[in-house]
Amino acid sequence: MKNCKALIFDLGGVILNIDYKLTIAAFEKLGVENADLFYSKKVQNPIFDKIEVGVISPKEFLQQLKKECKNARVEQVENAWNAMLLDLPQSRLDCIKKLKRKHKIFLLSNTNEIHIKAFRKKIGEKNWEEFSALFDKMYLSHEIGFRKPDKNAFQIILEENRLKPNEVFFIDDSPQHIKAAKKLGINCHHLQDGVEICSLF
Repeated sequence: MKNCKALIFDLGGVILNIDYKLTIAAFEKLGVENADLFYSKKVQNPIFDKIEVGVISPKEFLQQLKKECKNARVEQVENAWNAMLLDLPQSRLDCIKKLKRKHKIFLLSNTNEIHIKAFRKKIGEKNWEEFSALFDKMYLSHEIGFRKPDKNAFQIILEENRLKPNEVFFIDDSPQHIKAAKKLGINCHHLQDGVEICSLF
């Protein structure tokens, strides 16, 4: 951390609590066959990649998901997709606030328009504004057109903010994302389940 100028945080599983199993279970209830192979933390149908890089619209995404379900309404499909979104612990936000005094802080998240909309609604607009203000900039995959582990997702941050890889510390809960960042020379920490980001600092 000695030469660290910037910190890059993942969102889900690092700052925001999420549980992929809840969405998998919700898909199963709607009749999706082999839901754990259809969508999980490590493996997912290409349709999920498409919405995460903004190639298809939320409407197209939900309609395609609906085809995988048995007699489900679009609203039920959307609720199943959002089931994984849980709480946002205040202690993590307080930790990032302290780090912001000495470092540039960025968010790099593989996410999508539907989840961001649901997240904003869940925490309320005032809290969303406060959350957004924690970061010098938020890099959301559906807005930048790249998702981790694509090296371009990291390079956008480095180039836009004139940062060298060795000046950056990246925290993520997915090993494939950590591996990609390390290849670029970025300092990384793979956050294990149950470990709080506050304990790293």
